[in-house]
Amino acid sequence: MRCTVCENCCEIPPGKSGRCGLYYSLNGEIAERFPEQYLMVCPISIETMPVLHFQPGKKFLQISTAGCNFDCPGCISTVIVKEMSPASNALKKYLPEQIIDKALAENCQGLAFLMNDPLASFYSFTKVAELAQKQDLLVGCSTNAYFTEESLALLLPFLDFVNIGMKGSSDDVYQSCGGKSVKPVLRNIRTLFENGVHVEVSCIHNSKNEAEVFEVARMLAGISPSIPLQIMRYIPLEGAAPSLEVSIRESEALCQKLRKELDSVYLFNSPGTALLNTYCSQCGHLLVERDFYGPMGAKIKNIDEDSMNDNACSSCGRKLYFARKSGGIGGTFWEKDFEGGYPFTRALEMIEAILITLGIRDKQTVVRVWENVLKQQQLARLHQDLQKPETYLELVRHFGKLAGAEDKAAALIDYIEEKLGFIQKGLAKVVHRPRVYYAMGKPLFCIKGGRMENQLVHMAGGKSVNRELEMQGRPGSSITAGVLNELNPEVIFISAFLSSPVEDFLWECKQTNIVVEALRNARVYAFPAPGWDFGSPRWILGLMYMAGMLHPDVFRFDLEVEAATFYQKFYDQGFNLKEINRSFSKPNCKWQWA
Repeated sequence: MRCTVCENCCEIPPGKSGRCGLYYSLNGEIAERFPEQYLMVCPISIETMPVLHFQPGKKFLQISTAGCNFDCPGCISTVIVKEMSPASNALKKYLPEQIIDKALAENCQGLAFLMNDPLASFYSFTKVAELAQKQDLLVGCSTNAYFTEESLALLLPFLDFVNIGMKGSSDDVYQSCGGKSVKPVLRNIRTLFENGVHVEVSCIHNSKNEAEVFEVARMLAGISPSIPLQIMRYIPLEGAAPSLEVSIRESEALCQKLRKELDSVYLFNSPGTALLNTYCSQCGHLLVERDFYGPMGAKIKNIDEDSMNDNACSSCGRKLYFARKSGGIGGTFWEKDFEGGYPFTRALEMIEAILITLGIRDKQTVVRVWENVLKQQQLARLHQDLQKPETYLELVRHFGKLAGAEDKAAALIDYIEEKLGFIQKGLAKVVHRPRVYYAMGKPLFCIKGGRMENQLVHMAGGKSVNRELEMQGRPGSSITAGVLNELNPEVIFISAFLSSPVEDFLWECKQTNIVVEALRNARVYAFPAPGWDFGSPRWILGLMYMAGMLHPDVFRFDLEVEAATFYQKFYDQGFNLKEINRSFSKPNCKWQWA
């Protein structure tokens, strides 16, 4: 029997499953194998989805399951689409009525399916969407849009908004993800748009696909130049080669060119960029100011309510394309720690990072530990414990016990404590602790003072100026050049996760009139490798690097030797900088499960 959920159209014999493993043939019909099983149900602001031109600032109920109909290289949601089984007991059964009741109880405007694709749970999502419409709730999803004409026709009457993740403009790129062609996606974008569904499109920009991205913009312009395009600067994860990453500056340059094709082009995964803001395409007036809010996310900071109320630029009168005008922000909603959008997947990856460092090589053990954390509702506690070295070590001990790897956990703790003791002893000789500023991406994106990175500053013999600022945001927020100049740090570190080359960082400082002692003394540093300051036990290597940069007269670590020792001891592998990408968990892009 042929499955008509997605355009792969698998032929499924009775009792068997298709390629994605999520549907099977039962009594002459295609049915879900894991209906009404949800991994995440929580409120989010719509920009976290991310959708930027529909109900700005409003709260929606996120629903997520597990699995996907695609298998994209370097997927940011790998932990829930490839590693977490849809059969896991970490997923909880919700009837459609329970989903709707929760959305109403949380005062949500509607619900949004995201993180994995609704094509993984198509019939469950369609039932929820139909019931939501009857309750006057808005319905949307993030999807690869690989619907068949039949499946889209079933869902279309209940959809209000959609974020479509285009993989590129060619059949080749879709085939690399397990599809066949780009044509069904373009057909479905046109169908959705022409039927009044609010459409936004996201597309990854990496070092090899700029021409593809240009063609995506032209294809969208052929449907309507009003369709917002979200450029996702590529974060090389999983098996993706580090060489695929582009800098924030390179992606910003591409976005400026794309704005000649489309009215609204945005840049994500780039802390501090102004290209998350909405400007009038005619006069350049700032309509909505947003800030980076974790991978794939944004958060409204300021909004021109006059423009939103009239759906026209208050400066020049040009028509705007904000669907269902909101009449203002209505209060910014802040998600809980590790809830809302893709930070949830990073939480699972950080647990996995510890387990892989303890020698765990089978996914089943990792999933068992995930299940324990999720069933015990320990995400908030996990977020707190990941921020301090001492509680981080307790996590290592705890997860080692859950995984049956107590000896490996003890060995890792001993290694880290030995290095901590050596650094602490060396700091006894230190008289002056330099003032240190910690940036992520661009100079003016300031990491929150309570995070692990600033704990490491203190442990390396510095004084964190980030701690002098009160801020909300995830993992921080943008500040002004005036504030940074007043802080006047002697040393600046650039995050090892969403980073920037030092030369780009210095160029940006010049453009934004930053004049601080760290620049005058050329003490701006980027880490030798990703993942050395947060999210992985490899932070101990970052701490050694920081101590050496802050106090070179006291600490003379050979980081290449230290990294090689760490990799051999805990990963049973050599250290090759060219193979290290931005995964928290996997030690390099060639690492594989046993």
